[in-house]
Order: sequence, then C-alpha cells, then structure tokens
Amino acid sequence: MEAAKTERSELTQSAIVDAALEMAALDGLDSLSIGEVAKRLNLSKSGVFSRVGSREGLQRAVMAEFERRFQQDVLLPALREPRGLPRLDTMMKAWLERVCRAGPRGSCLYVAGAFEFDDRDGPMRELLLEGVQRWRSVLRRSILQAKDCGHLKADTEVEQLVFELDALFTGLLREARFLRNPEVMARGLAAYERLISHYRPTGA
Repeated sequence: MEAAKTERSELTQSAIVDAALEMAALDGLDSLSIGEVAKRLNLSKSGVFSRVGSREGLQRAVMAEFERRFQQDVLLPALREPRGLPRLDTMMKAWLERVCRAGPRGSCLYVAGAFEFDDRDGPMRELLLEGVQRWRSVLRRSILQAKDCGHLKADTEVEQLVFELDALFTGLLREARFLRNPEVMARGLAAYERLISHYRPTGA
C-alpha cells in the first residue's frame, strides 16, 4: 500500500513538472503559477503546493528538469565520443537537432530565460545564470581538450571561441524556433564548420 502511494506521488510530481515545463517553454518562466498548473492537471492548489512548495520551488523544479533533459539530449551523446573535436562536433549536431524539434522538448530555457530575466535581479536570474555558465564551462572544457589533442591551433583563444559558439547557438535557436527556417540544420552545420576551420591547424 505504501509503495503504491509513493508511486502515485512520484507520478503526480512528474506530471506537475512536465506541465510547468511546457508552460515555461510556451509562455516563459514568469508565467508559472501554482494555480495554473493545478488547473491544467485538475489538481487542487494544495496538492501542487505540497509537492513543489512555493512558486519559486516550481520554477526551480522546472529548471532542474530542463537541465536533465538538456544533458540527456546534448551532453550525454557527446560524452560517448572521443575527446576533442569529435566530441565538440557531436555536441553541436545534437544541440542543433534538439532545437529543430517541435514543442517544449526543442525549447531552450537558457536562451529564452536569459532574455526574459536579463534586466531583472533575483533568484530566477541567478538560477538561469548558473545554467548558462555551466553550458559555457562545458564548451570551454571541450575546446581545451580539442587543443590538447591537436585538433585546434595551439594559440586558439579559448574564451573567444566559447563566445562565438554560444552566440552561434543563440542565433540558430531564433532561426529555428522563431523564423522557422527549414534550412536551419544545413546552415547551422555550415556556419559551425566555417568557424571551426578558422581554428584548425594548417593542413588539418
């Protein structure tokens, strides 16, 4: 009996976070509310509150789930590849495939949230900032590994390439999600290859 009750509770928690993540993807993180999630799932406000706590707790749960899915879709496939450019290339392709998906699974709360909270201080901005910085640290580590493997020039300015890749990702997200450009995959890969070719050793 207790095990069944726990399972139902976990299923409800998952449903709450899924619904809230879809809301955040469509209407922004600031749109989240205990009442609206309860309404969508036909639950009581107290039932939602007992599982996520405050509105800020709901936002944190959504960001944690987004981070988990982002790692699953983008980072884990890359980690199966050899260190260096094979890993960075796979990360880029997986990220681009992700943003081309329709619906919430293709959204990026790091990018959308950065624009939503760029001029507002507070816990949500700090949470988003931590996520963006983690993403940049992954790029930085991958670039350093590519340098160590000889896949990139020894004098590659790491922070500049991190900036350029992050800017490319942000631009491609708008191209895919807002402009709905059907050629975004091909254009994105071409832009990435042109950028990386600038940093490859001569003759590579």
